[in-house]
Amino acid sequence: MEEDIGQMAGAIWYALNTHGELSLAQLKKQVEGKGPIFEWAIGWLAREDRIVITSKKRSFSIRLK
Repeated sequence: MEEDIGQMAGAIWYALNTHGELSLAQLKKQVEGKGPIFEWAIGWLAREDRIVITSKKRSFSIRLK
């Protein structure tokens, strides 16, 4: 399971590095995030202080630090 989360975290990092700041929905579409693995990977990156999550009107945007 940790390997799957790590791979998803890598895909998220790569997408943000390539495209810059994305909404949560855009990011999920970019990395084809499915199930809880996507959310866990976001949490992993946030815990490692690698991303910034900003609250928008009805969503969130995510960017690399």
